[in-house]
Amino acid sequence: MLRDQLAVAERERPRARSRLTWPDRAWLALLAGTLPAGRLAAMRLFITPGTILRWHQDIVRRRWDRRSRRGRSGRPATHRKVRSEVLRLARENESWGYRRIHGELAGLGITVAPSTVWEILKRAGIEPAPRRDGPGWAEFLGSQARGILALYFFPADLLNGTKVYVLAAIEHGTRRIRILGATGHPVQAWVVQQARNLLMDLEDAGTRVKFVIHDRDANFTLAFDDVFMASGARVIRSAGPGAPDEFDHGTLDR
Repeated sequence: MLRDQLAVAERERPRARSRLTWPDRAWLALLAGTLPAGRLAAMRLFITPGTILRWHQDIVRRRWDRRSRRGRSGRPATHRKVRSEVLRLARENESWGYRRIHGELAGLGITVAPSTVWEILKRAGIEPAPRRDGPGWAEFLGSQARGILALYFFPADLLNGTKVYVLAAIEHGTRRIRILGATGHPVQAWVVQQARNLLMDLEDAGTRVKFVIHDRDANFTLAFDDVFMASGARVIRSAGPGAPDEFDHGTLDR
């Protein structure tokens, strides 16, 4: 690292501020990840640890951006006949939501994603998921926000290149986000313990959870749900975008 810094300094004019190129940044960031923290702190560097961390994040972002673009030429445009058929079904059947229309199209042999049906209806000014009976999802969230807790697992890359899984929770009433923990191997025992720790923290804060929402990630096991159900909370497994409209809102409100 010191040699590389010297090469950068010699490359510039005397007394001029050294300018790091992208290869310089990538090389120094990778070298920094191989050194112990104590050794790195004792070295005389013209960059701060925060700068190295920012460079590393930029490397990870560039890598995933390149992978996401590899072999993809973009989503094909929806045929005009499909669009007209979606709008026809929606206008002739005002109580049908986008999922019902998607099912009817599949029966007619028309292959289209539910999200595409949603977009077509939304752009035409038609409600994709019309209200039938009972409170809507937005009304339910507003009335029960203080008792709703949502959990989610997301991956994160560390400076040394390893990947960990972070378990986070958000309290809908206060919008407070809690980072419950991070691990490279989210086994059931670890996940269940995080649920117990979260409930103890909420009890200390005087917060009572009525509903726990999470997706169908395999890390959310039945044992994990049992921890919350034992405290009187109801666990709701979402099925992706648009799923809340399939819930029985009347039962949830009770």
